[in-house]
Amino acid sequence: MAFDGVVISNIVKDMKMRLPGGRIYKIYQPENDEINLVIKNQGTTFRLMLNASATLPLVYFLQGNKTNPASAPNFCMLLRKHIGNGRIIGIEQPGFERIIMIEIEHLDELGDLCRKKLVIELMGKHSNIIFMDDNGRIIDSIKRIGAQISSVREVLPGYDYVLPPNEKESPLDITEDYFNSVILNKSMSIEKALYTSVTGFSKEIAGELCYEAGVDGNFSTDSLADANKESLWKVFVTLIDRIKNGDYQPVIIYDDGEPVAFNAVPLTMYGDLTEEYYEDISDLLEAYYAKRDIYSRMHQKSTDLRRVLSTAIERTSKKYDIQRKQLKDTEKREKYKIYGELLQTYGYEAKQGQKSIKVINYYTDEEITIPLDETLTPLENANKYFNKYNKLKRTYEASLTLVRESKESLDHLLSLQNSLEMAESEADLMEIKEEMVLTGLIKAKTGKKNEGRKEKSKPLHFLSSDGFHMYVGKNNLQNDHLTFKTASPKDIWFHAKEMPGSHVIVKLDGAEDIPDATYEEAARLAAFYSSGKTSPKVEIDYTRRVNLKKPPQSNPGYVIYHTNYSMVALPDIKGIQEVKE
Repeated sequence: MAFDGVVISNIVKDMKMRLPGGRIYKIYQPENDEINLVIKNQGTTFRLMLNASATLPLVYFLQGNKTNPASAPNFCMLLRKHIGNGRIIGIEQPGFERIIMIEIEHLDELGDLCRKKLVIELMGKHSNIIFMDDNGRIIDSIKRIGAQISSVREVLPGYDYVLPPNEKESPLDITEDYFNSVILNKSMSIEKALYTSVTGFSKEIAGELCYEAGVDGNFSTDSLADANKESLWKVFVTLIDRIKNGDYQPVIIYDDGEPVAFNAVPLTMYGDLTEEYYEDISDLLEAYYAKRDIYSRMHQKSTDLRRVLSTAIERTSKKYDIQRKQLKDTEKREKYKIYGELLQTYGYEAKQGQKSIKVINYYTDEEITIPLDETLTPLENANKYFNKYNKLKRTYEASLTLVRESKESLDHLLSLQNSLEMAESEADLMEIKEEMVLTGLIKAKTGKKNEGRKEKSKPLHFLSSDGFHMYVGKNNLQNDHLTFKTASPKDIWFHAKEMPGSHVIVKLDGAEDIPDATYEEAARLAAFYSSGKTSPKVEIDYTRRVNLKKPPQSNPGYVIYHTNYSMVALPDIKGIQEVKE
């Protein structure tokens, strides 16, 4: 994900609001390429992370402390010597580059006032943290770059600091004439022309500008009419005005729960995907990368379970389709029964060698044509139809049972798949694995029964706007426990109608009923935590817990009920307060 100039400009804005005048209280180096500054300013303590990782360079304000090595590395000791207890007097983002410069004032060994600069370059594999004096001479850097590494720009103690080479223009200085005659005059796609010409612009920001302007960013600049150019310039100016005014709206974009994009400005090009806005860009970055890490780690750890489920779903679906086709083929059994009965009644009218006979169906008073085998007598034809009827009847009864069993199996497998999508921890995966062992999908490992189960997974916990506690099961074992162990008989149960999903329980805690707003919020939870979460609306069943029954030998999470109400809910849980436990 691009940590572009727009995001950095938002971070710089926050740094300018919080840090000038603040004292550097502590300096840590928890990683080889990361520095953490603890800054105290006006009674508030700020923790600023500067990370020059080649794969994920970042700068943002941390909420908590990181674990630090027992002994500080040399670069960290150097910073402590020079700028420990230094005062931050300035922060800038030169030329809208992916660079942040922090100017620090401090006293040297003789007590004279000196100034130093800490430069953070956030440029992928070229990222670095550089420390220099007030003359622009490099004192040291967290990564030393010699001629053997780069022939373009050396970063070594004693060298003069120079900005990385850049042939792009700062978006803050671009004129309409330059925009049209230079940027939109390049022989390449519109999107590429933007992000290769404008400093700090990522491919994502370029794509967003094209989307807002109503042009296809993959088309060549040659395809642009004057009206398109004017529209592009307008949205470009709107973005620059937003940046100059500090009007940021940090947002994370989710695709079915997976965080797929973020930026400091709205990203309308993602259409119907889920948006989550933040007040603070640092909170967004910490949340995004934490969620991204969890999603990647959980997806990797659940690979084997997903493969088993995918194979089982495919096989069960094929079997279910074949069985339904067989069941459908038995629909003509009643027709054969009627043919036999009518031939017993009107068979005397048929002549030898006749291939069909027209008779009145006394059930409907309509004339029908009955095909005949000309080699058989009317009575033998009637018996032939009765035999077909009896055979299809037996097939129907057997197929009906098989279809019902296959449907239940398929629903259970899909519910397991839905549980995997909701899994947030190894404890969640262990419960899903336990259920798959119980239902015979995978074999239990002998010996170390509880290996890896260090914590018990808990249902999700929410608080309604009316103060009622709402619980959401994350898998079928949790659903069973939540519904039949945790819930009281009068508590209210919600579930997406006829689709895999979580059991949602609203605890009444002595109340007779819940307000309409809580009904609506609980239904939204049931819709969101179901396989219908990508649908515009989901039908939800709800009833008192006392009305639910669990048939003997049924799969985990399976219940039956005959007394219920239904409502339609949006699969959107924005604004519903989650209780962290």
